[in-house]
Amino acid sequence: MSLKIALASFAHTHAASYASLLGGMPDAEVLSADPDGASAPDAGPRGADFAAQLGIPYVDSYDELFAWGPDAVVVTSENALHRELVERAAAAGAHVLCEKPLATEVADGEAMIAACEAAGAILMVAYPVRFSPPYLRLRASVEAGLLGDVFAVLGTNNGKIPYAARQWFTDAKLAGGGALVDHTVHCADLIDGLTGGASPKRVYAAANRVLHQDKGVDVETGGLVTINYDNGLLATIDCSWSVPDNGPTWGGVYLQVTGTNGSVEIEPFLPHVSGTDPSGEAYLPIHDNFDVSMLATFLGAVRESGRANAGTTPAVVPQPDGAVGLRTLRIVDAARRSALSGQPVDL
Repeated sequence: MSLKIALASFAHTHAASYASLLGGMPDAEVLSADPDGASAPDAGPRGADFAAQLGIPYVDSYDELFAWGPDAVVVTSENALHRELVERAAAAGAHVLCEKPLATEVADGEAMIAACEAAGAILMVAYPVRFSPPYLRLRASVEAGLLGDVFAVLGTNNGKIPYAARQWFTDAKLAGGGALVDHTVHCADLIDGLTGGASPKRVYAAANRVLHQDKGVDVETGGLVTINYDNGLLATIDCSWSVPDNGPTWGGVYLQVTGTNGSVEIEPFLPHVSGTDPSGEAYLPIHDNFDVSMLATFLGAVRESGRANAGTTPAVVPQPDGAVGLRTLRIVDAARRSALSGQPVDL
């Protein structure tokens, strides 16, 4: 069965990967729209010209995109616009894959889940690292009890500040914050998957703007988040934009999981060839493309569930779903409040 898949916005850097993969699928029709690209504050590739570079069809408005009648919509807009696009997709009878974080505010995330549930639509959140082979092996080891009772996780998700080509990431309104928002959620999702959805109970965070003062950004550029879960797990996440401007964009995800029987460390992006080019350090991945597995999981669920149908439940609810997205968003929201007050925040 051929699927009609809409790509809503090129704002997020991952949109290019999704577009390329979807455009190469023989059993998928792809249509894109990025009406906000023309007003973006940077020179990042957006709009009709970028769609032409990627070789996928393009329309000028979201009205045209949703009128096309897509079976599925991939939302890769600025974070603050996720809710509107997800709700429009659900109303159009389409299943949704939404970029992370789910939203900028908890109330928006709750509304998005409610809209998809009412429409009988899948809501999956784009956390591709969950599909990496090292993480899948780690998760299997935890589920088999090989580590015993897991009581501590140390996570790191560093990277470059996404400023040069995607300045909206440093816009507090469009992004919801800075490094705390951008990088905490990936590690929080990996922990969520390892624990079977354990509930975060207390969050303590510290953040500052010591890094990248030359850029004049008004969001936090460094941060450390500590999370206590209801099952006794203690997790710490370094979410700083601490890679220098001439460093590679990828490669900063690290997870150390410790249980009563031992400890395991993974670096999902580690297999790569490094070097330098005129812009600085080069990072050439030789690991699996995690987006391939993520998209296959989402589209497989779409095919099995058929068109979204109000009042029904999708046949398959692919993970990570909206509930995972909301739990990780609650952690981010608590981290923002904790960093502002200097006190831990109970959930």
